[in-house]
Amino acid sequence: MKGALDAWFHEVEHANWRGPSDVKTAYANASVIDADRVVFNIKGNSYRLVAAIDFPRRAVFVKWLGSHKEYNQIDVRTVQYGNQAYQKRP
Repeated sequence: MKGALDAWFHEVEHANWRGPSDVKTAYANASVIDADRVVFNIKGNSYRLVAAIDFPRRAVFVKWLGSHKEYNQIDVRTVQYGNQAYQKRP
């Protein structure tokens, strides 16, 4: 997974996205959740990365990263990096 994340990071670091449509142009499989939150498929959809994007500042904040299975257990609109803002289902 490290190689896939490194490639994503490199692409995002050099991106000049002005809005969600630019993200969709670069990543057709990305899911735009709202005006600033996007879900990226990593390593052939084995992993999901939830990011908040501040388009005017050209800043991308990783909110969550996990397996496809774990993704099904989170609320993509509220999950936050560094805290357990999601509860695993039994």
